[in-house]
Amino acid sequence: MAVQTSTATVRGEPADAPEHHEAVVSGAGPAGLAAAAMLQAADVDTLVLERAPDIADSWRHHYDRLHLHTIRWLSGLPGLPIPRSEGPWVSREGVIGYLESYRRHHRIRVRCNTEVGGLGRTDRGWAVETNASPLLAGSVVVATGFNRDPFLPPWPGRESFDGELIHSSDYRNPEPYRGKDVLVVGTGNSGAEIAVDLGEGGAESVRIAVRTPPNIMRRDVAGFPSQALGVATRRLPPAVIDRLSLVMQRLTVGDLSSHGLPPPPRGVHTRASEGVIPILDVGLIRMLKDGEVQVVAAVERFEGHDMVLVDGSRVQPDAVIAATGFRRGLEPLVGRFGVLKSNGQPAVHGGRSDPRAPDIYFIGYTNPLSGNLREVGIDGRRIAKAIAARRAARS
Repeated sequence: MAVQTSTATVRGEPADAPEHHEAVVSGAGPAGLAAAAMLQAADVDTLVLERAPDIADSWRHHYDRLHLHTIRWLSGLPGLPIPRSEGPWVSREGVIGYLESYRRHHRIRVRCNTEVGGLGRTDRGWAVETNASPLLAGSVVVATGFNRDPFLPPWPGRESFDGELIHSSDYRNPEPYRGKDVLVVGTGNSGAEIAVDLGEGGAESVRIAVRTPPNIMRRDVAGFPSQALGVATRRLPPAVIDRLSLVMQRLTVGDLSSHGLPPPPRGVHTRASEGVIPILDVGLIRMLKDGEVQVVAAVERFEGHDMVLVDGSRVQPDAVIAATGFRRGLEPLVGRFGVLKSNGQPAVHGGRSDPRAPDIYFIGYTNPLSGNLREVGIDGRRIAKAIAARRAARS
């Protein structure tokens, strides 16, 4: 349950002056909560604003079978580990329960049903426009989420398709697809896991459309998580990491060319720098080898009930689940400040702020091989240190 804060004003200001906080955090997911916890630990007056009715909103809408692909002991946020009782690979419900406990443990102040609509520079920091009353903040931490806005490609003829077409964000479980022919588009971790879920859950046929052969790694090998290897090798030269990853894939996954997936053209570090992390396998390898999931070419267009693929072949699925990713959706909030790269990602993150928008910090917009949750813990500490240091310098 979310904590509602009361309106507060700075001593000596008029009663109708905008509410003021040293730091306002936009977003109450793992990144926002980690930043807020570390800010409060540094004695920085902090308020978290969340557009949804409760914290961890995106986790409440993920598909049912989702588990973390990162190991429990490398996925806890600063100041509170995930309980061992959650097992090595924490479930969706386990993550939600953990984040609720994290908020209570750190007594993080959260105001829900409050969306940040705009930011404006003032002589006291930032004016934060919301769907309620405006606020003033010395610093703003943007933590609205890596997966904020679902992206559905504008395939030609999409509107003519007479089957079911949904984005993976709307998928919950395989029950509606029992006995049906389903095409999953996209080979990220969500697409791979949904394909496995469908195959195990009674779909008549499961295909997965692939544009670029993905890097696939075992989630763990003999109990050793692949994420730990990502942590251990993150400071090695990129070319070395790429070579090591390709060797690991050959040794632990094997050659899947005969099953429709030739070796990936680039290693995991190069792909990660392009925003594509490897698939951490939860059953796709076995299902490919057993013929329970079939690989087809990427989608080119729709023609009625037909989907025309880039190799000229056609398939006629009953349903299409587009695991085609998300957009960060930061342009309306900060785009005019020039702090975003061409792909919509922040140009800087963590403890640095861009000179064009001083005192705005971004957290949760990287997805390294060492794990997103581990990274937001590191960046939460860096942001708190930076904001506390700037406060000390001004005093």
